[in-house]
Amino acid sequence: MFKEMRRNERKLKLAEAIEILKNCDYGILSTVGDNGYPYGVPVNYIYFDTSIYLHCAASGCKLDNIKNNDKVSFSVVCNASILPDRFSTMYDSVIIFGKAKEVSDSEKNKYLLELIKKYSPDYIQKGSEYIKNSSSRVKVIEINIEHISGKANK
Repeated sequence: MFKEMRRNERKLKLAEAIEILKNCDYGILSTVGDNGYPYGVPVNYIYFDTSIYLHCAASGCKLDNIKNNDKVSFSVVCNASILPDRFSTMYDSVIIFGKAKEVSDSEKNKYLLELIKKYSPDYIQKGSEYIKNSSSRVKVIEINIEHISGKANK
């Protein structure tokens, strides 16, 4: 169903790809709009319990596109460094294909707290209050991973 990586010598093991997902700061969520055009947007995220979770406003393009077509891709690039003398770039990267869905309100705060733990670990209490006060204005999207591949140039 998914194509094999062309540069097989750069392919990472699944455990390596997951470590990259855990450690990168942001990713690009790609959806397809009802007009047939792709839509890629940078987002904060967490890799948790074998899925990707991200938050967004209660309405908007991402949610509209996911309602129209739940198939998405998600990619991250970390540790990138341009090598001008080699006409190349060092990097670690991961791309995921999966299906996205909105997390139920009963579970939403759990994943919002995990986002706080990743991005604001010194402000857990303050973050918990923030979640309590703003939870009704945000959505959490879960990407159930169907395919994952990691690639690196070291």
